[in-house]
This record gives sequence, structure tokens and C-alpha cells, in this order.
Amino acid sequence: MSLYKRCLAEFIGTFWLVFGGCGSAVLAAAFTANSAKLAENTRFPLGIGLVGVSLAFGLTVLTMAYAIGHISGGHFNPAVSIGLVAAKRFPSSDLFVYIGSQIFGSVAAAGVLYFIASGKPGFTLSGTNPLATNGYGLDHSPGGYSLLACFIAELVLTFLFLLIILGATDHRAPQGFAPIAIGLGLTLIHLISIPVTNTSVNPARSLGPAMFVGSWAIQQLWLFWLAPIVGAFLAGTFYHQVFETPSSKHFSEIKD
Repeated sequence: MSLYKRCLAEFIGTFWLVFGGCGSAVLAAAFTANSAKLAENTRFPLGIGLVGVSLAFGLTVLTMAYAIGHISGGHFNPAVSIGLVAAKRFPSSDLFVYIGSQIFGSVAAAGVLYFIASGKPGFTLSGTNPLATNGYGLDHSPGGYSLLACFIAELVLTFLFLLIILGATDHRAPQGFAPIAIGLGLTLIHLISIPVTNTSVNPARSLGPAMFVGSWAIQQLWLFWLAPIVGAFLAGTFYHQVFETPSSKHFSEIKD
């Protein structure tokens, strides 16, 4: 498959991850609807909550891994691409164009989401995590967690996410189930860490919304690049050194 087509697949997959995951948080997590049958201002909570948002992120990866994972490898995340390079599963020569495609996909998705969210009266970019932005500290972590706690959470969870990816796509693993394991893994990661950082484990996912929120979101963005990249690199190196076999494939492929 040509590099152009693989990068296009990465753009689409990352767009879907950010639009579907962040979109569920912004548009549906705490949704309330007016009831036309009762008093004019009566409102009923219909939001999907933390569990629903976690599941939405997992479903974006699961669905796109099956849909286009066989085209690009289904990274949709710069940290995943870096971890796969460290594990000798992905050629370093393609790394930066993959990351560029993922960034563009995230920014495009955040732009579309911002346009839709702005269609509701009263929507603003102020608050703890507008557009499902990631943050740390008392003002921007959903649970008020410290910088160090957020850094450790993102590093450890990205490390474990890469172990899931590398193990599920290993040639010795059961064939055809990798997207399910990876999607459920990402769901579990969100269930754990939405209260901590609003969950990144994906630098591109963090960058897109931050580009539109600006100010503090840009200032705190470094953590959501550094921690996932370090975690992914350590996981890729660890898996390659400890669990890989000489007959393992050199390049990643999420099998369908």
C-alpha cells in the first residue's frame, strides 16, 4: 500500500477517534433535553456519563482498526507509532509523515466538533475541560490531580496500552481479535483516568482540542506529549527485548 494511502487512513482514523471520543464527551456526556409534554423548562438527564465516554473512545479505535487497520496498521496515535518503532514493528522512515497525518486528523476533528458545539446557545471555551481538553492541576484536571500524578498516570497507562497493542498484534496471539483487545483496553484506560487528566495517552488527541481552546490548554500540552511518548517508547523497547521472538513480524499490522 502506498504511503499516501496509509497516511490518508491514519488521518481518517485519528479524525474518527477525536471526533467520536471527544464528541461524546462534549455533546453527550451530560446531555439534557427539554420535554415538550411537560412544563416548558422541565429537563431530563440523558447523558452517557463517564462510562459512555470511555466506551466511545474504545469503539472509535475498535471500529477503525477493523475498517482501515489493514491499510495503515491502525495507529491513530503518535505514541503508538513511536512505540512500534521502538519495538521494531514499524519503519522509522515513515514515522514523521504518520505523526503529521494523525495531527491533521485530530485538528480537523476538533474543528468540526467546535463548529457543532458552537451551534448551542451558551457554549464557551471556558471551564475545566472545554472540547474535552486534557489538563492537570487544581484548575484543569477534572478531579484536581497534581502535575506529578497526571504525568505518572499518562506514562503508566500509555506503557500498558502499548503492551496490549504489541501483544494483541503479535503473530503468536489469536488472529482476528486484536482490535477488540485494543478497543477494550482503551475503554478501561478511560474508565481509570478521565477523572485524572480527562485521558490522553495520545498526543494528537490532546493537540486538536487544545489548538482551539488555546491559552492554558497549549501551556499544559507538553505533558500530554512527553508522558505518552516516554511510556510508549519504554513499552516498545521492553516488549522487543523481553517478549519478542526472532520470527516476529518487523512491521505492525492490526489483523482483521
